[in-house]
Amino acid sequence: MAYQAGGQRSVPRPVPESPEGQAYLRDYATLLEAVPFPSVILDHRWDVVLANTAFASLFRGVGQHPTAMPGDNFLRFVLFHPDASTVLGEHESSWCLPMLAQFAAAVERHGHDHGLQAIRREIAQDPIMEAAYRHGLPHWIRAVGEQAVVQDGSVRPLLHPDPRWGATECRVVDETPSSLQKMGYTRQTLVLREVRRDRPRVRGARRVANHLRVVPTSEG
Repeated sequence: MAYQAGGQRSVPRPVPESPEGQAYLRDYATLLEAVPFPSVILDHRWDVVLANTAFASLFRGVGQHPTAMPGDNFLRFVLFHPDASTVLGEHESSWCLPMLAQFAAAVERHGHDHGLQAIRREIAQDPIMEAAYRHGLPHWIRAVGEQAVVQDGSVRPLLHPDPRWGATECRVVDETPSSLQKMGYTRQTLVLREVRRDRPRVRGARRVANHLRVVPTSEG
């Protein structure tokens, strides 16, 4: 059974085996749907366990992708979907590098996890992301420090398809209760922030460059 508050998902995800855990997630899906901001529950591989309608609406304009849809695996979406930068503002510095840093930390903790190993192979097969992972990420972590792997409280730009929001910002809020923690899940909510209405809305370009700006061309 797949729990997706915002609608049907394309790929079923594992859920707790116990009836109590399944019942908890069913009720939590109701709670999640009542949240007006995009909110999602992820496992340690960034597979989406639950997401609300506001989360689905944020990414409603992205094209289909066989492995990197935001409602299936959020890390793969950020790293590999060509439309990610049309929604995630300052895609490289505000989204790619922080999530690559978190991924590197997850690999250290769960090095033998087959799902994480599969993502690492996908990174290695993508010249842009492999260059970022091997060259850009260490430099960025040295510059940013220990905050590199901390998402809670960070403010990141978004390009919301709803014109009532448009070019805006969100604060990433980690609000994971102990019951979800015991299941190995994390809940994150993107709290949309009011911005000046005279701020121009500039749609991000699809990823077409052969290297990331954070990685010197000579290292790509």
